[in-house]
Amino acid sequence: MSFENILVTPLRRIEVVGGDVLHAMSNGDEGFSGFGEAYFSSIAFNTVKAWKRHLRMTMNLLVPAGQVRFVFHVRDLNGAAHFQIQDIGEGNYARITVPPGIWFGFKGMATQQSLILNIASIPHDPLEVERIGSSEINYSWEN
Repeated sequence: MSFENILVTPLRRIEVVGGDVLHAMSNGDEGFSGFGEAYFSSIAFNTVKAWKRHLRMTMNLLVPAGQVRFVFHVRDLNGAAHFQIQDIGEGNYARITVPPGIWFGFKGMATQQSLILNIASIPHDPLEVERIGSSEINYSWEN
């Protein structure tokens, strides 16, 4: 597995008096791979949630409120660890499309609670996700 299949798509934010409109996803967008469910997760400032990987689900991650650092982890054929970091949120509104098979974690970067939307290709199934403890992948979240 490699980072080549992770897609970062800048999204439109339409300024409207009284509150903006934030585009999320259309069925014709690159990265759309079917619809299973959409759900929100929240994360507090400086909180880390790591590590998990989906075996079948393609995720489309957006942060409409706050700022979140996503860290993706793969190992090359020689076993060396590689990381890709993406910060998205109010200051960098984008969608990250993550195919199955990539380990990831995330950290709340905004002083207020951040909100993450996942537009998932399949409904949640606890049997299709693997989880390991944050210490099992050597990464410093202190950045």
